[in-house]
Amino acid sequence: MARKKNALTEYWVGAYEGENSTANLRLAKWISTVTDDGEEETEEYAFYDGDGTKETDVIAVKKAYTFEGMHDVEDPAQKLIADLELETGEARKIMFKQVRTDGTEFEGRATVSEIKVTGGEASDYAPFNCRISWDAKPTITVAPVTP
Repeated sequence: MARKKNALTEYWVGAYEGENSTANLRLAKWISTVTDDGEEETEEYAFYDGDGTKETDVIAVKKAYTFEGMHDVEDPAQKLIADLELETGEARKIMFKQVRTDGTEFEGRATVSEIKVTGGEASDYAPFNCRISWDAKPTITVAPVTP
């Protein structure tokens, strides 16, 4: 089994301007950590046709990723997100795409939250932090299998 570095996973963002929007700006420069920050909502049930042991049902999945690094005011992807810092509601919507190391793509409308582009120790570079969460299950394009 081949192992692949996390840096080979690509993250793309783009302005949301309706259904034909695309994530065309790579969010990578000066990003040192990406954390899978997803959430699952579950419920437990026990039934008489079993032995009374509770079963867990996953009833909702919200995939989200937290990005951490250093802020570069000239990077187009970081600028797109930094410009949303004081926005609310629909203005925080973007297109978001993840391309996994096997080539499978996940893409859809998303919300940006927890934006930080200033603050910290005087000797530190300005931070770049944000959380991007898909608003619904993203469209999945499975990578073609190569023989």
